[in-house]
Amino acid sequence: MPLLATTIGLSILGSFGGLLVASSLPLFTDSVRTRLVPSLASYAVGALLGVALLASLPEALTLLPAATVLGTLLAGIIVFFILEKLVLLRHCHTDECEIHGATAPLVIIGDAFHNFLDGAIICAAVLSSVTLGINTAIAVAAHEIPQEVGDVAILLASGYSRTRALLLNVVSGASGILGALLAYAAVSVVPSIRPYILAFSSASLLYIAMSDLIPDLHRGEIDANAVRQVLLMSAGIGTVVLFEKLTG
Repeated sequence: MPLLATTIGLSILGSFGGLLVASSLPLFTDSVRTRLVPSLASYAVGALLGVALLASLPEALTLLPAATVLGTLLAGIIVFFILEKLVLLRHCHTDECEIHGATAPLVIIGDAFHNFLDGAIICAAVLSSVTLGINTAIAVAAHEIPQEVGDVAILLASGYSRTRALLLNVVSGASGILGALLAYAAVSVVPSIRPYILAFSSASLLYIAMSDLIPDLHRGEIDANAVRQVLLMSAGIGTVVLFEKLTG
């Protein structure tokens, strides 16, 4: 039960932490907000890469042969590519997002699916170690902050009030808890599935960082300052390493 409570707590942090910070951003001035969101995106890249390459994948490799782990990783990347093609995964990280033909309900469905996967990812991490769970929740929350900013912007552009837009994001965020619970049940019934979930989770983290956030950083759509980008990415990686050393 304590492990289940930890899983649920960290999935709430990952799912709602980003929304909580994103919903408070309008309280800041435009100049502060335009600096903060890009910084969070750069930090998220480092945290996502750090968790995937320094924590999740190494843990999976201790439980399965390298070919199996990397094959699962590769399959996961293909799956997330297909999901993005189907518009089940859609990314926007600024408050000046365009809808690109997507309806508001599709935005909510895609966000709910994304949060569901995040919950399962956090659960698999917690079941490996609480430290890995904390690192994963931090990485997910860091990515979700600019993501939620984009989601709210799209809903507002679609005619939703700010209150309703935030409420819909809260509802979609709740799917993260469902994802965590289902992953917990799956691992409880079939313990051998855990390293596969870790490898698949790593695919999600790497895909978000390398096909979503990093291209935006290169194009300057989020932040055009390369030095700041590298420093914040290093800080994200450093967070993962620090937690691993403190609890290792």
